[in-house]
Amino acid sequence: MLLNVRVIPNAKKNRIKEEEDCLKVYLSAPPIQGKANKMLIKILSVFYKVKKNKINIIKGEKARNKVVEVIFNET
Repeated sequence: MLLNVRVIPNAKKNRIKEEEDCLKVYLSAPPIQGKANKMLIKILSVFYKVKKNKINIIKGEKARNKVVEVIFNET
C-alpha cells in the first residue's frame, strides 16, 4: 500500500493525523542525519502494526512530502 505522507519535524510530541488526501505525521525528531525518517518508520510501524522493515520511503527522503510503502503481507 502506498501512502502520501506529510511530515512535520520538531513537533512537541509524536502523533498521526489522518486527512483526506494524506497522512500528516508530527515528529519530535529533527530533520538531521535521517533522524526524522527513522522516527517516521518507527511510528508508522506501530500505527499499522507491522515490522519496521516492511515500511519503505519510496519518494521524498529529504522532503516533507513523502510517498511511503507499507507491506502488510508477502504473497
